[in-house]
Amino acid sequence: MHKPRVLIFSLAYFPLVGGAEIAVKEIADRLGGSFDFDLVTLRFNKKQALKEKLGNINVFRVGGGKLFFPFKSVFLARKLNKENPYKIIWSIMAAYAGFGALFFKILNPKVNFLLTLQEGDSEKHILKRVGILYPLWKQIFKKADYIQVISNYLADFARRYGAKCPVEVVPNGVDLKKFQIPDSKLQISSKPQVPSSKIIITTSRLVYKNGVDILIRAVAKLQATSYKLQVFIVGDGPDRLKLEQLIKDLNVADHISLVGHVSPEEIPSYLYKADLFVRASRSEGLGNSFLEAMAAGLPVIGTNIGGIADFLKDKETGFIVKPDDAEGLAKTIEMVLNNAEQSKNIAENGRRLVFEKYSWDTIANNIKKILYEI
Repeated sequence: MHKPRVLIFSLAYFPLVGGAEIAVKEIADRLGGSFDFDLVTLRFNKKQALKEKLGNINVFRVGGGKLFFPFKSVFLARKLNKENPYKIIWSIMAAYAGFGALFFKILNPKVNFLLTLQEGDSEKHILKRVGILYPLWKQIFKKADYIQVISNYLADFARRYGAKCPVEVVPNGVDLKKFQIPDSKLQISSKPQVPSSKIIITTSRLVYKNGVDILIRAVAKLQATSYKLQVFIVGDGPDRLKLEQLIKDLNVADHISLVGHVSPEEIPSYLYKADLFVRASRSEGLGNSFLEAMAAGLPVIGTNIGGIADFLKDKETGFIVKPDDAEGLAKTIEMVLNNAEQSKNIAENGRRLVFEKYSWDTIANNIKKILYEI
C-alpha cells in the first residue's frame, strides 16, 4: 500500500533556517513512515541544487525570486502532481507559499489544503505587506480545508481573516535532547572571567519586532548595579548597524556583545552559561527562543504579546513586562537577578512546562492526526 503523498509549499527551506523550516524538518523526520513528503521552495542562489533529498523530504527548487514564486511553484506542483498525485498540499504561512498553494487548490479542488500559520510579524506589518492583494490573500484562509496554527493568537488571526474550516493550535516544539547535556560539557569561549558578573542572553534576529533595542536601553539604566552585567545578543539581522550605533551612543559597549549568527546546535551552550534570558518582543507568533531558554532552565523575561501568552505566565513560568518599556524592563531584570531563589523556582516551572508540552514527538503526533483527518 502506497503512503499518502504530501506536497509542501515553503518559500524557504534548509540551508536557510528559521522556526518554520525547523518545524517542517522535525515533523517530516518523525512522519516519514506514514507519509511521503515533497517540498517546493525558492532557489535563492545557483549553488543550491534544483532537486535533492533532505531527510524525509524531496526538495524541489524554483528560481525567479519571491514575486514569481507563487506562479513557478504551482507550475512545478502541477507537473509533479500529474506524475504522482498528491492527497494533501501543505502551505507554510499565508504569504508567497500561501498564494502558490491557493492557485494549486483552485486548479485542483479535490486535493486537500492544509495551511500552517507561523507568522511572527505584527498584524499591521502583515497587512501593509499584503497591500492591494488583500482580497486574494483572504482567499488563502477561505480555501483551506484545515488550518494549523502555533498559538491561540494566530488562531484568532485566521478566523478574523476568513477561515471557515477547523482551526487547531499545535505549537512548535523544542529538541529536548539538546537540553539534557551536562552543564560541565558546555562552554562559551567568549564568557568573561568575572566572578561577580551576571550574564543575560537573548537569542534573536536583529529586527525591530524583537525589541533588542529595548534590552540595550534597559542595560544602560543598570550600570550602577553592584555586579558586572554582561549581555550576549546572539543572532544577526538587518538592524545590526542601528544596534551597534545605539550601544555606542548609550556607552554600554563594555556590557554588551553582539555575538552574531550561531548555529542551532550551539545555542544550548550559550543558554546554559547565562543567568537570565530576555526578549522584549513587539510581536511574536509563538517564540521558540523563549521555549529553548526555558528548557535550559533559565528564568525568562518577555512581553505578553501574541503567542508568548500561551506559555509565559507572570511569576509562574516567567516574568512579563510591557513592550517598549525600557525602564520597566530594567527594574524587572534587577528584581530577577536579586531574587535568586524565587527566580530558580519559576525557572523550574518553565522547564517542566516545556518538557511536558513542547516535545517534537508530541507535536509531530498531533500533526499526523491532522493529516489523517483531512
